Amino acid sequence: MRARRLVAAVSLVAGLVALTGCRTEPGVAAYVGDQRITEGAVDGILDEVRDTVATEESELGPSAQLPTRSEVVRTLVLAAVCDRASVDQGYRPRGQADPVQVASQLGLRPETEYVQRLAALDTCLSGLPVGASIAPTEQELADVIAAGRAAGLIEPDVPDAVVAGQLDGPQLRRGLATRKALVAAVESYDVTVNPRYRPLDFPVLRFSRDAVAVSAPVGEPGSDAVTDISTPQPLPPTGADRPA
Repeated sequence: MRARRLVAAVSLVAGLVALTGCRTEPGVAAYVGDQRITEGAVDGILDEVRDTVATEESELGPSAQLPTRSEVVRTLVLAAVCDRASVDQGYRPRGQADPVQVASQLGLRPETEYVQRLAALDTCLSGLPVGASIAPTEQELADVIAAGRAAGLIEPDVPDAVVAGQLDGPQLRRGLATRKALVAAVESYDVTVNPRYRPLDFPVLRFSRDAVAVSAPVGEPGSDAVTDISTPQPLPPTGADRPA
């Protein structure tokens, strides 16, 4: 098959809507209803990950994938949404995400808060009611194909019609149904996200880690405000490199 198979996205979670009205308190990264997700909470999770990688670099190795601020924010936001939805709708997880497996995918320690929260989120999302599969529209298929071509994962000489026939199957249709369910779940709650983190999307299906095929757009598409950088901040100095 010349077009790479899609794989279900795990451990990377979406963020949400724009800050409006009076919900613009300093130091707040996002709101889910009356719950505040603070910048301080985001800082704490990032600091722990960076400190762990910095102090145990020789053991963790160069494959450690540090999360960005946006990734942490969307994890916290969607976790709050999923927890509320599971209570309101009375659904239970159908699977149990193992923090050790999540950690191995990211090259991080399983006991870090970020990994623990990702595993809990994956577990919660496994029970989200999805409903019937959804056939892709022509535009949706075109968007998936364009994403694969942009990532260099579909051979340029393969016609779109051929690629569409390869990709339009149960996995893609289930992914589109999952996207619809995620958007509906988020829209059920009063969720706002600081403009610096827009736009945030939940990757539902991937060609590879860096190539998203289907994502769940949640909230406004962007902002005029300063956006979050996608590259993690440099690790703090360790050992002899630390200032006295």
